[in-house]
Amino acid sequence: MGKIQLLSEHIANQIAAGEVVERPSSVVKELVENSVDAESTRIDVTIEEGGLQLIRVSDNGTGMALEDCELAFQRHATSKIATSKDLFSIRTLGFRGEALPSIASVSRLECVTSSTSDGLGRKISIEGGTIRTVEETAASRGTEVTVRDLFYNTPARLKYMKTIQTELGHISDYMYRLALAHPGIAFSLKHNGNMLLQTLGNGDLLQVIAGIYGTAIGKQMLPLQVDSLDYTITGFVAKPEMTRANRGGISTIVNGRYVRNFALNQALLQGYHTLLPINRFPVAVLQIGMDPALVDVNVHPSKLEVRFSKEAELTALIEAEVKRLFGRQVLIPTGSKPSAPKGAYIQEQLDLMRTIEPLAAPNPSVAKAMETPMETDAPRIQIKESVTSYKPEPQKPVFDPPARTAEPKSWSPPAEVQRHTATPSPSYSNRTSSSQAASSYSPAAANPRQVSIQQQRRTNEAFMDLLPSHEESDQPKLPAFPSLEPIGQMHGTYLIAQNGDGLYLIDQHAAHERINYEYYYERFGNPAEASQELLVPITLEFTPSEAGILADRLSLFEQAGVFMEAFGGNTFLVRAHPHWFPSGEEKSIVEEMCEWVLSEKKAVDIAKLREKAAIMCSCKASIKANQGLSVLEMETLIDRLAGCRNPYTCPHGRPIVVSFTTYELEKMFKRVM
Repeated sequence: MGKIQLLSEHIANQIAAGEVVERPSSVVKELVENSVDAESTRIDVTIEEGGLQLIRVSDNGTGMALEDCELAFQRHATSKIATSKDLFSIRTLGFRGEALPSIASVSRLECVTSSTSDGLGRKISIEGGTIRTVEETAASRGTEVTVRDLFYNTPARLKYMKTIQTELGHISDYMYRLALAHPGIAFSLKHNGNMLLQTLGNGDLLQVIAGIYGTAIGKQMLPLQVDSLDYTITGFVAKPEMTRANRGGISTIVNGRYVRNFALNQALLQGYHTLLPINRFPVAVLQIGMDPALVDVNVHPSKLEVRFSKEAELTALIEAEVKRLFGRQVLIPTGSKPSAPKGAYIQEQLDLMRTIEPLAAPNPSVAKAMETPMETDAPRIQIKESVTSYKPEPQKPVFDPPARTAEPKSWSPPAEVQRHTATPSPSYSNRTSSSQAASSYSPAAANPRQVSIQQQRRTNEAFMDLLPSHEESDQPKLPAFPSLEPIGQMHGTYLIAQNGDGLYLIDQHAAHERINYEYYYERFGNPAEASQELLVPITLEFTPSEAGILADRLSLFEQAGVFMEAFGGNTFLVRAHPHWFPSGEEKSIVEEMCEWVLSEKKAVDIAKLREKAAIMCSCKASIKANQGLSVLEMETLIDRLAGCRNPYTCPHGRPIVVSFTTYELEKMFKRVM
């Protein structure tokens, strides 16, 4: 007697349930996707105890005809495809016909549906995959599926369910993704009577994003839209200051289907490039439209993974558009921005002119004015302060960026004040009159520092033109960096600057790191010409396995300007390296380059190696925290930062400048009520 036999329909459905119905969120996913395919405009989901006790999904879609109600619960019964050709043009979320029979085989299910508006429908009850009752009932147009006691007949599956909060988190996460994929559908999600999600279904994606992630993130989202011959990409990406610790904030939607695709996520992260801090990820929603023939959704039982026919073109398009989007933004993060209410009362400000004069005897008129109550037409108060004048000695800036073909014209400080020390004198901030300050703060007023910044930009652009082109050189330039005037330094780490818009704090190490990074990044474009042979080679030692890998990848180092050769055993000698490596850090830079090459398991991208090397050089050559700077050095640092292509983040993604607007400061001091 033969040993092979056909499985019964019931057992086959339970096996399929092991693939399709992994947990309560899988049930919600399959049922809600059916509602979306039914052209519903409103979908309500109610769950109890994390979905193990109750899952109810109701919609106002097309419903099912009376004769289709029973057939829908047969295995591989579907209205989505008819021939094999339809698999290459799938335009619906569901198509396999496994969801309903699989769910019914491991639960107590009840379905009420109607395809007409006459109030008549059909109700079917199934328990453990066996149909119990089929009857006509009163029902409005649409479908309502109720699933109770999930996995009641498969205790092994029920045993491995997580906590209620964990299962609820999976359900909520997928409902959020579906709401982002279909902003034109009104979704609601309730758990034990508590409303967790409710969207209006008005088609406003940004409103859905704000409802899910909060208004703070919604206000920081930037719209993205790009079209090509094969793809249409729309959506929103958050500014670099709004990040998360994982990729959970990234939603990629293909033809209305939320998918998980590593290549698309990497393309998005490459678009941010150095704008993101290490181990931080953005919030983004990308809706990708394409011909269904270019994507295969039939590669995973839960249909969460897809394959693209032109994946390289799609990822390149996403990366380029995200870079272009940030190339049009001023990415200076700010503190909280209180909105000014209509009719806000602004406290009247006294117009005080502070005049700096040599030390003299107290002026009786000043004392009298101080004692006299202020009147509308009262004269301005004259305050006399002392200034110790001396001629500063020339000194070399603490930070010395690598020599360039042309140095920017330095801006000489005003003649009325000589500035020399790293810590400004108490009278430094009061050296100008209020009229002079108002003139320097006016956007339309002539500012000598603006000339310096423009000169620095021209110098940098001329310098970049002399060097080989690089992929970052093709990126659009950011908007003009604001003209800033340094007024001091805090803890030897942060520069304090101002302009007509408010107060700015600048991380001096991050700023200098960005300046050096762009310099070294361009230099690594053609490093071989700048390599110099060492009189005494640098010796490096590795483990036997590491030495074997490096021996096969020595050509990569040559393309980065580092000439290294095996010296026997596990030892390597560095014979030459670019002469512009930071002095004293040559060995550590080459060691870190070797470590990065060893960490790459697959083929090493030479462009990434050069970028990593540029980041290493820039970090080691930059000024550090707790290092005092003179005012002239502060000005030079700000001028060179303004000439950078991206002066807003360091190569590691940390912000360089943080601003506080004048309105925010006035709000803090209750000058604006």
